[in-house]
Amino acid sequence: MKKILFLCLMALPILFSCSKEEPESFGSLYGVVTDSQTGDPLGNVTVTLSPGGNTKLTGSDGLFEFSELTPQQYTITVQKSGYQTNRKSLSAIVGEKVQANITMTPQQ
Repeated sequence: MKKILFLCLMALPILFSCSKEEPESFGSLYGVVTDSQTGDPLGNVTVTLSPGGNTKLTGSDGLFEFSELTPQQYTITVQKSGYQTNRKSLSAIVGEKVQANITMTPQQ
């Protein structure tokens, strides 16, 4: 009897570890910030996502990414000294990476 009880207890973790994968419920936004006149990528650009207030800095390649976002409408705001602030609105979609490239115009 003890052997059977022991074997049953050992099998429980195996039975419960075979759960189904949960469906993806988040989306991502990514893109490149570039100079509107030259097309060159811009580094050290502050990229802010609203709602949520998440902030990232682009690398020298101009890339940014916001992941695990609740599906909804977002506004991306980009700011860098010497450039005009720019905004772009788009939606995060469940299970997708939505591209959000944005340009910046130098101040005159």
